[in-house]
Amino acid sequence: MMKDPSCYFCPVEGTLDVIGGKWKPLIIWYLRKRVLRFSDLRRAIPGITDVMLTKQLRELEQDGVIKRKVYSQIPPKVEYSLTPLGKTLVPLLDALCTWGIGHMKIPMIDDDEILSRRPAKRRKTS
Repeated sequence: MMKDPSCYFCPVEGTLDVIGGKWKPLIIWYLRKRVLRFSDLRRAIPGITDVMLTKQLRELEQDGVIKRKVYSQIPPKVEYSLTPLGKTLVPLLDALCTWGIGHMKIPMIDDDEILSRRPAKRRKTS
């Protein structure tokens, strides 16, 4: 559910409240072309912890940006996808990508290549 617009001083502040931070834009970026499971997102985004990924997914779901679909099976299966509202953010992220390529000379890597790489071993945190 989107926040009350009267609590923001400008539209950029509201937009950043929904998609701001280190991880949310990356989550939206990887969901822009396909439906993904939690493990796919974790593999695509190095450095994000399970706890942080869960938190960010919940916030994006509460803001109506992503949809969480739970299948009643054993073992449990959960898939994430962009909602129609979430899809409206893709051009914004495309612009950020273009800026990064043009001004920072960051090469574009194919999503399929990233999603197909082997999962990194995760360190256990206490």
